[in-house]
Amino acid sequence: MIVVLMGVTGSGKTTIGRLLAERAGAVFADADDYHPLANKEKMAAGHALNDDDRQPWLEELNRLMQGWFHAGRSGVLACSALKEKYRATLVAGMPKGAVTFVWLDGPPELLAERLSERHHEFMNPKLLESQLETLEPPADALRIVNDRTPEEVVSQILEHVSLAQDIGEGQKSSK
Repeated sequence: MIVVLMGVTGSGKTTIGRLLAERAGAVFADADDYHPLANKEKMAAGHALNDDDRQPWLEELNRLMQGWFHAGRSGVLACSALKEKYRATLVAGMPKGAVTFVWLDGPPELLAERLSERHHEFMNPKLLESQLETLEPPADALRIVNDRTPEEVVSQILEHVSLAQDIGEGQKSSK
């Protein structure tokens, strides 16, 4: 099983992803580490990426997850995956049910507060508004409001998602 933790900047994808992978004995990857330098420079300057900027990056992430799947490894990927077409690229060629999306959500005020308290290599806090505008809420993801401790959030995810087996189809929602 592969889990993609998705959401806007400041939603806790990396923090929750590392802990989730550790507790589940899965491999972890942060999609930010796979951005080409041009994308990082663009975001650091406060400019949102467009679809053309993102496509090669998403294809690289798909290859990463394909590698996990074919090696029989469970994995956790922290990736914004803001649009449905981005999520489709991420799962292209994967068997149905092999990838589960978990949408880490939260009030914009909480997200902005988190961003003001951290330093990120290239993610400019000014991009939160454009990410919120770009986000196409997924209909088929487990929605988790990340307003508690990371341990509590990971426990809630693990109540719904097993990294060892397919959890089935359908919409799952939790607050």
